Amino acid sequence: MSKKIVLAYSGGLDTSIIIPWLKENGGWEVIAMAADVGQGEELDPLHEKAAKTGASKLYIEDLREEFITDYIYPTLKAGAIYERKYLLGTSMARPIIAKRLVEIARKEGAQAIAHGCTGKGNDQVRFELTVKALAPDLKIVAPWRVWDIRSREQEIDYAMARGIDVPVTKERPYSMDRNIWHLSHEGADLENPGNEPKDDLLLISKRLEDAKDTPTYVELQFKKGIPVSVNGEDLDPVALLTRLNEIGAENGVGVIDLVENRLVGMKSRGVYETPGGSIMYAAHSELEFLTLDRNTLHYKDIIAQKYAELVYDGVWFHPLREALDAFVDKTQETVTGTVRLKLYKGNICPAGAWSPYSLYSEEFATFGEDEVYNQADAEGFINLFGLPMKVRALMKEKSGLK
Repeated sequence: MSKKIVLAYSGGLDTSIIIPWLKENGGWEVIAMAADVGQGEELDPLHEKAAKTGASKLYIEDLREEFITDYIYPTLKAGAIYERKYLLGTSMARPIIAKRLVEIARKEGAQAIAHGCTGKGNDQVRFELTVKALAPDLKIVAPWRVWDIRSREQEIDYAMARGIDVPVTKERPYSMDRNIWHLSHEGADLENPGNEPKDDLLLISKRLEDAKDTPTYVELQFKKGIPVSVNGEDLDPVALLTRLNEIGAENGVGVIDLVENRLVGMKSRGVYETPGGSIMYAAHSELEFLTLDRNTLHYKDIIAQKYAELVYDGVWFHPLREALDAFVDKTQETVTGTVRLKLYKGNICPAGAWSPYSLYSEEFATFGEDEVYNQADAEGFINLFGLPMKVRALMKEKSGLK
């Protein structure tokens, strides 16, 4: 029986050379799997490329809608943002890809799974934890941790020696990851956090200098925390996010520059383009301001940080993440309504929000005369709320404590 291994395949530099490496160094029959998570590339040509580099078979899997509904939407509803900026585009995509790798491995009777993640990155953790959670018996092969290649330039030389065409050259050696949610850029001149990103770095969002000179208004409608329409038009998840990406890119929104703390212990610098996702997060947040009470909103902010860490760390298939989903889903029962945003030169500004479950009452909040709020009641509330502070102050005065 031949040894079969399923490789997470993109046709990029890393996975292009991993196929021959696995055959040469392990005698594996390599079955490749390319996941379409909305990277915007024509994947059909990969059949020929995978075959030329030695794969016995290639699966091309359209995972776009499942990616949005089962991974992006739960993370959006949680309000999860890693280290104040990162909307988790790469982090969310890895579990669904690894899950499909496991399913194909079972179908093909494979004994192992391989990936092209480097030994310094987070993705190796995300892929492998998913495999451990879903198929602990499968062997995991990570060439970057065992081979002699130590740089992208050496990878290119390895590929050229075997007649393999690669999309990365020594002139533009950025490490990029793209899906329907975002595009990330790392490496090269970005490795020095003192360098401003070059003018030609962005591939989705327009530079602020090139963005529209007039503002764009966009309205999003939500049902239980999930976006369902843009500017009054009901759209399926893929079409909706695609539309928001287009609108956001024209206005230069959703670009962040972040020096982040990787799970593996080092800091790394990346530039992320997330135009549609940034709009979605902003609108969802505005609607929660309108529909969630103080205690729930504040506690949900605590949950959001933990949720972001779980996603970033690759423990998607973990009982804690599932338990947090139950909490989040309860909070989203009233997060229904419409939010209008004003986009201009990289800015996303609130421009109105409406919900049948709004907790905002103009009668209570008005500075004008009202008959529903007795302002004299505030005195007793303040006396009781401030009593512990008053008692401590009296103690300090009596004891001479400074």
